[in-house]
Amino acid sequence: MNLSKYLSSAGVCSRRGAAELVAGGAVAVNGTTAQSPGQRVTRKDRVTLHGKPVAPVREYVYIMLHKPRGYVCTMEDPHAKKKAVDLIPLSKEIRIVSVGRLDKDSEGLLLFSNDGDFIARLTHPRYEVRKIYQVSVEGEIDPVALHHLTNDGIRDRGDLLKAERIECIAPGKYEFTLHEGKNREVRRMLEYCGKATRRLKRVAVGRLGLGNLPPGRWRRLTPQEVRLALGEKPERIK
Repeated sequence: MNLSKYLSSAGVCSRRGAAELVAGGAVAVNGTTAQSPGQRVTRKDRVTLHGKPVAPVREYVYIMLHKPRGYVCTMEDPHAKKKAVDLIPLSKEIRIVSVGRLDKDSEGLLLFSNDGDFIARLTHPRYEVRKIYQVSVEGEIDPVALHHLTNDGIRDRGDLLKAERIECIAPGKYEFTLHEGKNREVRRMLEYCGKATRRLKRVAVGRLGLGNLPPGRWRRLTPQEVRLALGEKPERIK
């Protein structure tokens, strides 16, 4: 198999992410820095990432975590004191990575897996996976600003920021539905509206909802939920 598929099947990244890791010199095969994600490898080869050996996994796992505020999604920062992945004891036995990110001050639904293709399916922009966030602000947001965000979108630092839908669900509380996951996208939209974010919580990714899972708790996804996450129709679920 090629190196990108090998890394994906090891659960360390998507195939797209493998190209970035190889380009950054983080991957080596038999002690030699890899030059191409298309390099052919076998199970007999010794593949390392950041100097640590990786191998294709034998069992895929899919996990939902309710990330509390104050925890980071980074996996590699040795100085991070509160990592979201450390809330999942299973991560000590099986290497898993987060499916997308939530910034330190945000909370809510965060998925983890060791299935690179699953990760790619939920994070690559071309799949336009829906994400729903509930935010709290001081006062009300100008309806004209909301119109701009849901129609033409706005330009910020070279990015087009646009929401599919924004609904006021209570005084000072709004629900944003997005199809992309640009860095701090919802917070930047609120800055455009002249509002500081008091609370930001992700409540859904695709057709997966956080439900009543308490902060700091996690659970495995059911096979049906994995299929739903991948966009399969309910009638195909058995």
